[in-house]
Amino acid sequence: MKTDPLFMPIKIKGVEIKNRIYMPAMHLNMVEDYKITDRIVDFYAERARGGAGVVVPGYATVNITAGNPMIIGAHKDEFIAGLGRLAGAIKGNGAVAGLQINHSGRYNVSFLIEGNRPAVAPSAVMSRFTREMPRELTPDEVKETIADFAGAAARTKEAGFDFVEVLSGAGYLISEFLSEITNKREDEWGGDFENRMRFGIEIARAVRKAVGNDYPVLFRINGNDFMEGGIGRERTKIYAKRLIENGVDALCVNMGWHETRVPTIVTEVPRGAFNYLPAGIKREVDVPVIASHRINDPGLAREMLTDGICDMVAMGRALIADPQLPMKARGGKEESIVHCIGCAQGCFDHLFEMRAVECLVNPLAGHERERAVEETKEPKRIMIVGGGAAGMAAATVASRRGHSVSLFEMGAKLGGQLNIAGVPPGRGEFITLSHDLAGEVGRSGVSVSLNVTVDEDIVRRENPDLVILATGARPMILNILGADLPNVVQAWDVLSDNIRTGEKILVIGGGAVGTETALFLAGKGTPSPEALRFLLIKGAEPAEDLREIAVRGVKDVALIEMLDRVGSDIGKSTRWGILQELERSGVNVMKGAKAVEIKKTSVIVDVSGELKEIPADTVVMAAGSVPENPLDDKIKAMGIPVEVVGDAGGVAKAFEAVHNGFELGRTV
Repeated sequence: MKTDPLFMPIKIKGVEIKNRIYMPAMHLNMVEDYKITDRIVDFYAERARGGAGVVVPGYATVNITAGNPMIIGAHKDEFIAGLGRLAGAIKGNGAVAGLQINHSGRYNVSFLIEGNRPAVAPSAVMSRFTREMPRELTPDEVKETIADFAGAAARTKEAGFDFVEVLSGAGYLISEFLSEITNKREDEWGGDFENRMRFGIEIARAVRKAVGNDYPVLFRINGNDFMEGGIGRERTKIYAKRLIENGVDALCVNMGWHETRVPTIVTEVPRGAFNYLPAGIKREVDVPVIASHRINDPGLAREMLTDGICDMVAMGRALIADPQLPMKARGGKEESIVHCIGCAQGCFDHLFEMRAVECLVNPLAGHERERAVEETKEPKRIMIVGGGAAGMAAATVASRRGHSVSLFEMGAKLGGQLNIAGVPPGRGEFITLSHDLAGEVGRSGVSVSLNVTVDEDIVRRENPDLVILATGARPMILNILGADLPNVVQAWDVLSDNIRTGEKILVIGGGAVGTETALFLAGKGTPSPEALRFLLIKGAEPAEDLREIAVRGVKDVALIEMLDRVGSDIGKSTRWGILQELERSGVNVMKGAKAVEIKKTSVIVDVSGELKEIPADTVVMAAGSVPENPLDDKIKAMGIPVEVVGDAGGVAKAFEAVHNGFELGRTV
């Protein structure tokens, strides 16, 4: 039998790892006052139990200015016992345990630092991420910080972790010393690149000395910082080689700073888009190289290993989404994997709100104990109307608990609005989610009926003990003069490709649906990725011209929004990228603008009190949606208990739909 490269063992400095799946450190906001909690232990134990070869919590603080009380503490001996409990939970469930240590530098926020201190950095350069000015470290403080890294590494070893990983990227302190953007020093820690590397190299040496020669030391570095004026990928290779010369045993490669204007984690990033970065570093070093970012499927991971791009694959949010991914891949059940879709709604967006990480596609993430699904003691006949995200989530969990569940969907397939959300450019992972949730429904034994519009007769025939209404929403109709003209269409119909649009298009509504519809239309007539690759490689057009051709299509698209902010319902992790794409695609965005009258070839728009006539062959309504719930009162009148879930009860995001559906299915 052919050996699966994903499940070949590997050794790092004598530590045997059972497979090539590496769960990298991700901030979770699951600790309290730096201390390990049951919640974070349960979270990581579940990922180890699911079959990952390596699980790395983190990051963990090296001193008091390195983080805040919501981050794992490793800067005092009093934290060793809790760290030991976490390491034991990971190792006790079959995975190798590492701990990442870090100092956030100028990315820390003053009001979160004990004593309300300013963040520290190589130089006093304003952080675009926090909008704060850090304080420059003195030469003595630089040396103290190096010693702090060594101290945290020693505590990591004492706590029972199998290795320590140092974060030397993502715009945090070590990478700030590396970059001339943030390092303006004129002493031994600044100046030319050799001097700017010194801080990271001295940390590698100090950590090695603190843990001894037989203990693995890993560094997580940027393959490219994607910062204008940054060190780029070629100087990163020099730094990587110097780290290896100074005692580092393996490299985990990520990319970008938090200020980077290149998206790195969200759904618009193609799977494996950054593979060339670990591949380039692997050619320069003779230690294991771990690739990361947007690797959410075993097939892609397997291909990367086979092609020699890396020695291990870091699957972080993929294992938040489905901790059983490794076991499913090894057991020939890859079709049952629920993929991370890069939405960032429950992970990164929650961090910006100072909330614990959760996951849109996995309501159990971070709630492994209190949301455990238990078998019901009172099985019921449950009828669910609506096969969108909420209906599918409720159906799957209710069926697995032992209820007899029948699901009715008026369309030809399950998925509801997920199938529309996945149409705009860079949003195709929502189609993946629709497919994954539908697969969950099928495997859970739910009886599914498609192309059925439920009425009272069907309910009587089913004779359920409970009806769950998950009938979703419908587009909001605006009361605008001319809204009934034939050139006025709904965004959902545009995204469903049910209609043709003219050359000049005005989109009314600048929320998520409106912006994504505008981008979808602006992309009409642009080359496919395959065509663009052909044109670029063959030199058919100059590279800069192809960049313009790739984003400027054949439609003239304008978008108006009544508020003074476009995309107000879009999460922070995603919004900036969408705004960037609107500008790049040439969409004419008008804020503080209200449609007054729609005509056959134009729209009268009030822009901050000034009337303007905007040419438009097609007017697209994208003003939001309202609950669609025509059966609630009718079924209640029949004396049958009813629960309403998802948009049918109140329009919200996909995150709420999946979570509310899951919770109803778990408790009904």
